[in-house]
Amino acid sequence: MSFFADKRREVMMHIEKYMLESMGTYLKPIDTNWQPSDFLPDSTSETFYQDIRILRDNAKDLSYDLVAVLIGDTITEEALPTYESWLAMVDGHSRDEEGGWMKWVRHWTAEENRHGDLLNKYLYLSGRVDMRQMEISTQYLIADGFDIGTGHDPYRNFIYTSFQELATNVSHRRVASLAKKDGDTLLSRMCGVIASDEARHAKAYKDFMNRIFEVDPNEAMLAFEDMMRKKIVMPAHFLREVGLKIGQTFGHFTDAAQRLGVYTAVDYVEIMQQLIIDWKIEGMRDLDEAGEKARDYIMNLPSRLLRVAERMKNPTIDYKFSWIAG
Repeated sequence: MSFFADKRREVMMHIEKYMLESMGTYLKPIDTNWQPSDFLPDSTSETFYQDIRILRDNAKDLSYDLVAVLIGDTITEEALPTYESWLAMVDGHSRDEEGGWMKWVRHWTAEENRHGDLLNKYLYLSGRVDMRQMEISTQYLIADGFDIGTGHDPYRNFIYTSFQELATNVSHRRVASLAKKDGDTLLSRMCGVIASDEARHAKAYKDFMNRIFEVDPNEAMLAFEDMMRKKIVMPAHFLREVGLKIGQTFGHFTDAAQRLGVYTAVDYVEIMQQLIIDWKIEGMRDLDEAGEKARDYIMNLPSRLLRVAERMKNPTIDYKFSWIAG
C-alpha cells in the first residue's frame, strides 16, 4: 500500500470516529422525523377522494417547465440505490456495519429515501405525469450507474457530496417558491422540508471535509482542484427517456431549470464560492508547491466561470418531455 493510501486510511479512521459522534447533529431521530404520509391525502380518511381532487386542482396551474424540473428532481431522488452503493465503495473506511462510514451512509440514505417517496406519490396523484415513462427513466438511472469523477477516493467523494447537497438545496428551495407562486401550497411545503434536509446534509459533508483539510490539507486541496477542473457532474446528467441516449434528456432538463431560474450556471459558481469560504481555502497553510498552485487555481476559478455564466442566454428550445401527460 502506498504512503498516500496509508495516510488516507488514517484520516478516514479519524473522520469515521467524528461521524459517529456527530450523527445526532446532522440526522434526525427516525421516530419523530417527518414522513411522506404527513403531507399526502390519508387513504384511511373519509375525505380521501376530496383531498385528492383538491391536490389535482392545485397542480393544474403548475407551469410545464416546473413540472418537468420536479419530475427530473424526483427521478434523481429515487436513484438512492445507486448513490448508496457508490458511497459504500469508497476506499479507506472500515467495513464494520457499525463503523462511522457505513452507519452514516445507511442513515443518510434512509433520510434521503423519503424525498423520492413523497414526490413520486404527489406526482402520481397530480394527474400531470405519464408515470410509466417516468418510471422507465428511474429504472434507467439506477441500472446505468454513473461516473462522477470521484473514483473511490474519500476526499473527492466528500467534496462531491458537499457540492451536490448544496445544489439540491437550491433546486428544491426554488421549486418550493415557484410552486407557491403558482398556487400549490402543498407542493411548496413538500419541497421546503426536502430543501431543509438537503441543507442539513450539506452542513454535515462540509464539516467532514473541513476535518480532512485540518489533518491533510495538501492532499485535500489537490482533490478539490481536481474536482473543480473536472466540474461537478450532477446525477441528473445521466437522465434519459425511452429512445434517447444518456445526456440528451439532461440537456432539456437543464434548459427548463435555467429558464425558471431553479438552478443556473451562476448558482454553480456561488456554491463553489461558498465552499471556498467554508473551507477557508484562501488562508490555507502547510501546502507544498503543488498544493499552493491548486489553491491559486481554485481561488481564480469563480471569477472566470462567472464571466462565462453571465454571458449565457436563457435557452428557448420548445421540448416535450415523454414524462408529462397530455
